[in-house]
Amino acid sequence: MREPLPADMFDELCPSSLNPIRFGDKWAALVIRCLEHGPRRFSELRVPLSRVTPKVLTGSLRSLERDGLVRRTVHPGASSRVEYELTPLGRSMLGPMAIACDWTREHWDELLDARESYDDGARLDRTG
Repeated sequence: MREPLPADMFDELCPSSLNPIRFGDKWAALVIRCLEHGPRRFSELRVPLSRVTPKVLTGSLRSLERDGLVRRTVHPGASSRVEYELTPLGRSMLGPMAIACDWTREHWDELLDARESYDDGARLDRTG
């Protein structure tokens, strides 16, 4: 039996949420991280990805499948179950993603300062 995914896997202080480097759509990198240690069912993915609507998560999974990064397997039976897992191509993304997360951790304060400065300036531009 594999370990369940922790609900706080991607908390507010997770570098993934601040990482300006995108792998696919907004949620793709997080889905790939969830599948890092083996296949998962949709309901398992929803635990750490609770901020993602089921419709958007389905779209991300389909895009990853289309790109050859994720394999969707239907296990037939009385109550058929579907699992998602990384393909070898998807697994090859783990290294670059780890480097991007390390870079984000290293530049965390700079990224936060830049975003805060930008948001303050944009707020002033709107108010005149």
